Amino acid sequence: QVQLVESGGGLVQPGGSLNLSCSSSIRTDDVYLMGWYRQPAGQERALVARISLGRIINYADFAKGRFTISRDDAKRTVTLQMNNLTPDDTALYYCNMDFGIGERGRYWGQGTHVTVSS
Repeated sequence: QVQLVESGGGLVQPGGSLNLSCSSSIRTDDVYLMGWYRQPAGQERALVARISLGRIINYADFAKGRFTISRDDAKRTVTLQMNNLTPDDTALYYCNMDFGIGERGRYWGQGTHVTVSS
């Protein structure tokens, strides 16, 4: 059974940084895409960033220049470094694993809360 466990969320002041990490229970060196999504309260879940096996990276516009995604398949992890956070970044952040075979090949973590507030 695939399990994704996120960590690193919390409360941070505006302008601060957080590093989110997601650990997989299975090997990730054959996972097509690994990524992060977020869901602010009352809104739909949306892509933050994703990285392919070939290290091709896509960022949402709001993440460009502030967030950095990376994956380490030897450690079975994907991380999201978030800098210069604003209150608009407050959300539940989810790790995603996508084998590229449709919905049955997508897995989600339970989410980690990020709150940006002074």
